[in-house]
Amino acid sequence: MKAKKITAAEFRKMVAVSSERLNKNADFINSLNVFPVPDGDTGTNMSLSFASGAKYVAESTADDVGSLAATLAKGLLMGARGNSGVILSQIFRGFYKSTEKKAELTPADLAAALSSGVESAYKAVMKPTEGTILTVARQAAKAANQTSNQTDVSTVMSAAYEAAKDALAHTPEQLPVLKEVGVVDSGGQGLTFVYEGFAAVLAGKAVVEPAAKHQPNMVEMDEMVNAAHHQSVQSQLNTEDIRYGYCTEIMLRLGAGRLVDQKFDYDAFRQHLSEIGDSLLVVADDQVVKVHVHTEHPGQVLSYGQHFGSLIKVKVDNMRLQHETILEHDRQADTESSAPTKPAISETVNGYGIIAIASGVGLGKLFKSLGATLILNGGQTMNPSTEDIVEAIKQTQAKKVLILPNNKNIFLAANQAAKVADVDVAVVPSKTVAQGMTSLLSFDSQASLKDNQERMTAELDSVVSGQITTAVRDTAIDGQNIKKGDFMAIVDGKIVLTNAVRKTAAISMLKRMLSADSEIVTIIYGADGNQEEAQEIAAAAQHLDSDLEIEVHFGGQPVYPYLISVE
Repeated sequence: MKAKKITAAEFRKMVAVSSERLNKNADFINSLNVFPVPDGDTGTNMSLSFASGAKYVAESTADDVGSLAATLAKGLLMGARGNSGVILSQIFRGFYKSTEKKAELTPADLAAALSSGVESAYKAVMKPTEGTILTVARQAAKAANQTSNQTDVSTVMSAAYEAAKDALAHTPEQLPVLKEVGVVDSGGQGLTFVYEGFAAVLAGKAVVEPAAKHQPNMVEMDEMVNAAHHQSVQSQLNTEDIRYGYCTEIMLRLGAGRLVDQKFDYDAFRQHLSEIGDSLLVVADDQVVKVHVHTEHPGQVLSYGQHFGSLIKVKVDNMRLQHETILEHDRQADTESSAPTKPAISETVNGYGIIAIASGVGLGKLFKSLGATLILNGGQTMNPSTEDIVEAIKQTQAKKVLILPNNKNIFLAANQAAKVADVDVAVVPSKTVAQGMTSLLSFDSQASLKDNQERMTAELDSVVSGQITTAVRDTAIDGQNIKKGDFMAIVDGKIVLTNAVRKTAAISMLKRMLSADSEIVTIIYGADGNQEEAQEIAAAAQHLDSDLEIEVHFGGQPVYPYLISVE
């Protein structure tokens, strides 16, 4: 039955269903990332951001829509991750502003709230770009207003959803890079899923699923796997003690495939896999099963899965080899400093706290050595939320705080945190680790917060930042024909070349980065790089210019085996 008005009960359902929609489709949204790098995390960011808002709503005892909308906006703001998550939070901040003190929403109220959300989101973005989530939100609100004279809210929301889908389909026509790659805007897709959930509830076609025994979702499972693989206890193990040597992950599309001959039963499926390995995680819905298991026989996992569906994703890692690499990194870190481990939070200097956002124990040490007060773990694939940054600000116990995001996808969350913090906060818009480190060199503890922000920002363009990573799909972008598995060289955000050999890609990139004025080259190798290869890259750089000063450091960062900067 179509809803005439939005009551508090209906609004709760709308939020819960849309949160579920985002959660189930996070991987799909991630796949729309324009750059074919393993950090396409728009879906993850939007899903976790909205889940935070949904949690706030679920815990609220309010019985009017206005209060619940305010609660949703608060939860979204504090849980916002990445630019997409922050923009989503601003859409619902405007929604809440329009619905304040309203017990229920009429069709006209709903249309006005969607329009208010658009206004708030556009104001939050310094340079709004069409062909993005903003366009989708605007076209949806326009359609809602055109139907606001209807007698039921279901018609208004359905019109908004249909307009969102249409606007999303046309985003490649507005952003050339989307057309070049052949995808729609990922943020716009995420918002469309939210509006789809709203429309389904108001049309009486969706209900909140009854509580069931919790199984970790795809995002939670990935986080659990990442955490398990990066615990420092690895250094306490001997490689030969690893019983099951292959970390095996598969994703199955149930019921599809020539070899399917069994009906999927979760308990029986999980029990069988538990007998051939350990560290088992199994996540399933009606269509897809995702498996993580440590085993000595990865082929058995693959062949067993094919009894139930087609393999749509396979990943096998040799953990014994990985463990040797971890030990190498730990030994390197130990040789860099034999002094006791520094506290997580350094003392403030003249009332200043400096927060650097980075991922990797080595990067943390480098930032600390340059004067950072606190290292907030984050970066590609794991953008910290607004709440995470606010909490970090509190932990510094400083009166003045500078934030180095070191990633453009963290800018908006950092700026939101600065606005809600109880102390004076300034954001230095560093897009890369190299920019963040360079900016720290110009910090003056005697200068004002504004002066430090300006002088540190002025230093950002004095360094050229290069990154090496792996292409996760075939595509064509920035004039490059890219093949899945190739190594991509990215200089200041632009893919400049690809190569099947990682070291060759790094050296070729370095050639492009050097100029007659270059003096210093810094090579930081990550979790997937190694010191020996880094030294070979350094030797090649020295051969190109014997006057260069070259430094090699262990960063431990994920996603990017090598970060290279030239000053």
